[in-house]
Amino acid sequence: MRFKPLIVTVTAATALFSLTGCGGGDNPTLGGIGGDSVAAGGDNAYNGTGDGGPNEGTLENPTKNGGVNGNAPKDGTAFQKLPKAATMAAAARFVNGFTDCDPIKVVPAGASPSTGPDEKFLKSATVVERGTCGSRGRTSIYMIKDAKAFQTAFKAETAAHGGNPNGGIVIGQDFAMGSESSDAMSSLLKPQAGLLMLNCHEGFTAPSGYRKEPALVKGCVLTDYYVD
Repeated sequence: MRFKPLIVTVTAATALFSLTGCGGGDNPTLGGIGGDSVAAGGDNAYNGTGDGGPNEGTLENPTKNGGVNGNAPKDGTAFQKLPKAATMAAAARFVNGFTDCDPIKVVPAGASPSTGPDEKFLKSATVVERGTCGSRGRTSIYMIKDAKAFQTAFKAETAAHGGNPNGGIVIGQDFAMGSESSDAMSSLLKPQAGLLMLNCHEGFTAPSGYRKEPALVKGCVLTDYYVD
């Protein structure tokens, strides 16, 4: 591609997002631990890294300030009911409520990681900020400007590179999460987390009892079924 061929865990598609910039020990940290976030898109920088920002909810009060899930209509679609974070700090705190995502470190714009998506994909997918988190940086979070554009780009990558037909990437309305750890991925698909996996594999079928909801683009679904 475009994606380096050093992916050996999770799925070919999901692992594309698992590690985006190792060796960045001096990257600023987020999630209430320090510095400001840096957007991959330059002019699209997200601001506000602490609790109580105007667009941030909390795990205890998700609807605070219209934060995580705060704007979901009761009769909305599956996508509209997904968590919405608005900032990297809020997304990291949310993820950390279900799997290790502390501290969160920014991946600088233009970084050339050994694994992970390249800048061309990030631009087409409207990823405006990215970071790695957890004790070993095994999990990545991507802040998304245009959810439909992201899903369109992810569908194209899935078609081009295949991978695990029962895998994809975990998404909220405005952020996505990938990890080297299948356990971390699964933890975000539990009902109490409320995230779903974007699966764009042709012919994907979930067993009865699992969700299979329409995504924003034809040919992709939102599901809570995932097998590594």
